[in-house]
Amino acid sequence: MQKESKQPGRVRAALLNWLGVPLSLTNGAWLADAYGSPTASGKPVSVDSAMQLSTVWACVRLLSETVSTLPLRVYRKRAGGGRDVASDHWLYGLLCKSPNSEMTPGRFRLFIVASLTVRGNAYVEKRRIGSRIVALHPLLPQNVEVKRDSTTGRLNYRVTENGKVRTLQADDVMHIRGFGLDGICGIQPVGAGREIIGAATAANEASAKIFAQGMQASGILTVEAGTLAKEQRERIRQNLTTFSQSTAAGKLMVLEAGMKYQGITMNPESAQMLATRGFNVEEICRWWGVPPFMVGHMDKASSWASSVEAQNLHFLTSCLRPILDNIEQEIIRCLVPREEWDSVYAEFSVEGLLRADSAGRAAFYNSALQNGWMNRNQVCALENLPPIPGGDVYTVQSNLTPLQSLGTAPAQADAARAALRAWLAELPTAEVETA
Repeated sequence: MQKESKQPGRVRAALLNWLGVPLSLTNGAWLADAYGSPTASGKPVSVDSAMQLSTVWACVRLLSETVSTLPLRVYRKRAGGGRDVASDHWLYGLLCKSPNSEMTPGRFRLFIVASLTVRGNAYVEKRRIGSRIVALHPLLPQNVEVKRDSTTGRLNYRVTENGKVRTLQADDVMHIRGFGLDGICGIQPVGAGREIIGAATAANEASAKIFAQGMQASGILTVEAGTLAKEQRERIRQNLTTFSQSTAAGKLMVLEAGMKYQGITMNPESAQMLATRGFNVEEICRWWGVPPFMVGHMDKASSWASSVEAQNLHFLTSCLRPILDNIEQEIIRCLVPREEWDSVYAEFSVEGLLRADSAGRAAFYNSALQNGWMNRNQVCALENLPPIPGGDVYTVQSNLTPLQSLGTAPAQADAARAALRAWLAELPTAEVETA
């Protein structure tokens, strides 16, 4: 006989409904997400507690804000090669103008990347009128549960909002996955790195307690002779409690009856507190792939790049590029109609991250203009300058000859030389010598 699934009682169901928790998440997963998972350091780690660490905050903010400021454009491929901005395409309005009635494109991308870096997954609901997508609404990852339908084999998304549960089909959700091992969902970085984050939290708390105690660690009171009564010991301990706070620094301590105080000090360097906290910064950065110098951790080992341009290139290639490619491919898979997969696509513009100093940009533009793979108006666009008349002409190094005139200039020169020789042949010999 099959055992029926036990449903929660009315009180428990009402509480879960008020908290906005789906009934299928009552196996401890929601409690671990809300209150944190236990760690060996004794500090439970959750997303909220992890975001209180400056390194975690800096990594998440750096990735999400950087991607949100990169221009995202929708392009259409030309038949003969090249591409044009597809500003007339309906997807251009959603991704580049307004994804929904409440968000700008920058805030929309910031939420997406923040969900990826913190939760490992980003979910976007596609709102339609008929068959056309008219809005993109991001969903809170902690309120989404992914299940595979045993009948159809497709993924379903159970979304809990305001205590109500609704199921979305795979065609109605753009699911952007972070790094994962099962191909269905990305792994949550905070959960996977909870031991490192917990150790960093414990180190921060220990250092805070050291600074909070003006006497650093505890001390020992000794008397010349005799034994103190229990009441005397308690009274002395209470009187000295005021000197154990940081606000008591500089106050004079008065001891009676021949008492002597011997402090037990433990400075942060002896406990390797500073080295531990510095190492925790590098450990946390490894979980997000962020170079430590990008979050303000500057030392000889972490700031290897010799210039700002080299640092930005390292940050782009090793950290941002996988995130950008992931988003671009999911846009094509989930938003672009299948019949337009070979002609329409979205792409981030990363040229702004690679801008060098004025001398470096001048050398780059000079090479591009002299070799004919950029024109002057394209350079003006990269420098946010207005176009100039005649700036759409491509030139090459040979006296900056227009690209379309190559091949005609030598023929014209040969014709001029032939005409000069014919004219000289018709002149008398004396006149030719004079000429």
